[in-house]
Amino acid sequence: MHYQWDFVFLLRYVPLLWRGVQVTLAYTAGTIVLGLAIGLLVGMGRLSKSRLVNIPLIAFIEAFRCTPLLVQIVWFYYALPVLIGIQIPAVAAAVLTLSCYTGAFYAEIFRGGIVSIERGQWDAARALGLRRWTMMRLVILPQAVKRMIPPFVNQSITQLKNTSLVSVIAVPDLLYNGTLITADTYRPLEVYTIVAIVYFVLLFPSTMLAQWYERRLETGR
Repeated sequence: MHYQWDFVFLLRYVPLLWRGVQVTLAYTAGTIVLGLAIGLLVGMGRLSKSRLVNIPLIAFIEAFRCTPLLVQIVWFYYALPVLIGIQIPAVAAAVLTLSCYTGAFYAEIFRGGIVSIERGQWDAARALGLRRWTMMRLVILPQAVKRMIPPFVNQSITQLKNTSLVSVIAVPDLLYNGTLITADTYRPLEVYTIVAIVYFVLLFPSTMLAQWYERRLETGR
């Protein structure tokens, strides 16, 4: 069967696709910021030697890292309201799930970056009489951040792709709006091809930037 490709009809749907792009970028930026805050709190908490502190934080991290994000989104939107007796809007469920999911990964990036700093740096800071948080702010974190940035960028790129999953709970992101156009036109090949191209255009520059920065770090060493 010879298929006749036709992308012209999509011109009248450009505003809908553009709104989807805006929603996708807004979710990406918002959940990255919230995820960083969650990751910083959890990651710093993981540095504690107290099992009472560590066990709940490890449970949080592994619960989000070891279950599919799609299942988490569906659970927060459909199952959690049954437990708490309050209906959660799709927007809130999507933001909460995406933020906690990426926060779990950011937490391990924070923790891994900090513990990767050589013991001599910690000992030298203590020898100067610096208190723990002063030592962390002036000595440890400036070195650790350089090592954290590449995995942070990679996780943030992944987060943009992850936002496509919120379409399953009718959040009007790029993929969901593409589905609406498909239902209206019965032209899935053209619609989803364009959706894929848009995602590529959004993600490819970030991927190149991450690779460039990694090469720069390697050169700096």
